[in-house]
Amino acid sequence: MKNIREYENLHIALWLIKDTCWVSGWKFFGMLMIVPTLAVAIHIAWKSRKNIADLFHNIAICLWITANAIWLTGEFFYDDGLRPYSMFLFAVGLVVVAIYYVYHFPKRKKEEMAEAN
Repeated sequence: MKNIREYENLHIALWLIKDTCWVSGWKFFGMLMIVPTLAVAIHIAWKSRKNIADLFHNIAICLWITANAIWLTGEFFYDDGLRPYSMFLFAVGLVVVAIYYVYHFPKRKKEEMAEAN
């Protein structure tokens, strides 16, 4: 990939394919698409590790896709019995984003204001 934006766009396409398979009830392809979708999300998070804002958001995306994959699996094979595990991971993703906005974002804004003066 030339740049991270192109890679993120690929990731969106993979995610849409996975979710389309899910909503269409295509179990094999839905389960199969979890692997590249999550792998690309993890790789993007790793590549973004030097930028704290991107890192926190990309970790939340990894948690979201994992929760989504568990939910998909539960709907396909466990009579939707895995949803509580998904809800937990969605909540952890929200906590990750909240930590960024409560702690890191104000700190970064304060540093930017100090640099501007």
